[in-house]
Amino acid sequence: MKAPVFEDFAPASDCDCPGCVAGRRVSPRPPSGRSGGPAAARGIVVVAAASAVLGAAAPAVAVTPGRPAEGRPHATGGGEPDTPQGAKAPLHGPGGQPTSPDTAPIPATTRTQIINRAKTWVAAQVPYSMNDYWTDGYRQDCSGYVSMAWSLPSNEWTGSLDQFGVKITKEQLKPGDILLYHNPDNPEKGSHVVIFGGWTDYTHTYYTVYEQTPPHTRSQATPYPYWSNVDKYVPYRYKGLPADAKAGVRQAGAAGPARPAGQGVPMSHGVPGYPGRHHFLPGAENAYVTQIGRRLVEMGFGGFYTGGPGPRWGEADRRAVEAFQRTQGWRGGAADGYPGPETWRRLFADVDPGRVTGL
Repeated sequence: MKAPVFEDFAPASDCDCPGCVAGRRVSPRPPSGRSGGPAAARGIVVVAAASAVLGAAAPAVAVTPGRPAEGRPHATGGGEPDTPQGAKAPLHGPGGQPTSPDTAPIPATTRTQIINRAKTWVAAQVPYSMNDYWTDGYRQDCSGYVSMAWSLPSNEWTGSLDQFGVKITKEQLKPGDILLYHNPDNPEKGSHVVIFGGWTDYTHTYYTVYEQTPPHTRSQATPYPYWSNVDKYVPYRYKGLPADAKAGVRQAGAAGPARPAGQGVPMSHGVPGYPGRHHFLPGAENAYVTQIGRRLVEMGFGGFYTGGPGPRWGEADRRAVEAFQRTQGWRGGAADGYPGPETWRRLFADVDPGRVTGL
């Protein structure tokens, strides 16, 4: 099955003046060429970038069950690591025995939780195996990794993971979504799945991937959609996410009418309203500063704070916002460290509006 061809979108400006707001309505840029790269592992899971801060997990010991997952080894070809996957299987307990799931078929979760779980295997450098199960009960191959990150009640494989998600488009990808390639002609050898972690450049040519591949779990910048079989990877979104899992996601560049500085932006597509730029000027002190600081920490930008984020806007807040803006592909004045409406929208796109103080 061929993956659809998608267009790339230029990054939205964060300025809230009428001219820049009008510019965000401009048509998408033409699709940019894909960059090639060295052949990498097949059968890996990519998970996305914007995520909460996660402490390094202590390495644990893999569990080898008495009866290994079904699947036959095959010869490595094409110079890429051999990444066969096991068949659909239950979770395995510490004794290596299958356990019965006690959770819902599609457990509820959040993007932050998905990325956090994916990071635990990266930190522990879980070895790749189609027969062994990690201490959390999940098989140590690419499909087992996604099953773990999505907190599924069983170990799935590339032929069943699509049942837990809905197809989306390239421009709708967000951290926690997956890119799935299932090869029905040779599902053990050719299939692969990765977790999308977020775009690394404004052209949407490269993204951060979380994947399970020999010799162990890793995260790195990867060309979209992957190094090989580029026409066969299909984006999916987990069904257990909040409401936007099934709804179309607002594209970057879409914006409402311009409003004077300091005037709040109403709720739109579940995004908490932007309170106004004056809340984030030097010396400003209010609950919104605390909220944006906590959100930045959740997304992995807490290294700029010597203590917990507080209500007074300071240089640590500005530097954390600037770092986030740069991950969106913005440069120069667009990455000045002061949150405008577009920065605000992207920071809180996946947050329950009730969590934002003052709304």
